[in-house]
Order: sequence, then C-alpha cells, then structure tokens
Amino acid sequence: MKRWYGKLLGFVAGWLLLRHPLGGLIGLILGHAFDEDWFRLSRDDPYRVLGLDRDASDAEIDQAYRRLISQYHPDKMAGAAPELRRQAETKARDINAAYDRIRTLRKR
Repeated sequence: MKRWYGKLLGFVAGWLLLRHPLGGLIGLILGHAFDEDWFRLSRDDPYRVLGLDRDASDAEIDQAYRRLISQYHPDKMAGAAPELRRQAETKARDINAAYDRIRTLRKR
C-alpha cells in the first residue's frame, strides 16, 4: 500500500460531517479512491502518453519517444491546415513533457 492517510482522513471527515457510522464508511471508500489515484487524469501518467507500461525498459521508452515525436513534430506539418498544425504542436509538447518526466523519475 503506497498511501494510507487518505483512508484515515476520509473516515474521520465522513464520520464528523455525517455524524453517523455510515458516513465514516463513505469517507473511508472515498479516501481509498484518492489513495489509489482513481481520480487521476490520464494525462498525468507520462507512460500512458507514450503508450507504454511502467515496467518498460529505457530502450523501449526511447524508441516510443522517437516514433511519436517523428509522427507529431510540427515541422512535418508545415503544409497542413492551421488547426492540424496546432494539434500537432500540442501533442508534441505533451510527448516531450512526458519523456522529460519519465527521465526525471528514473534518475532518482
């Protein structure tokens, strides 16, 4: 179990807010959901942006990054419509941010 404090805080808050044992149970369930990152957005996971699992090797990460950045690089969309170019720039920015985040996490 990575985190536990969400469950404790959820239980106490639910009990105090609803003043009933059922409130504590509801708070405990919500605390568990936050501890397990059920509400985390998919864009927060850099591995998902690159289409990889967390146990991917460094070579697989590099290969996925190169493949995606060559596909979505804005310079490759020079003759495309402005809307497509903006989408490619956004996607390339997300890919670069995810790659940098993974590199930072793996250096620790």
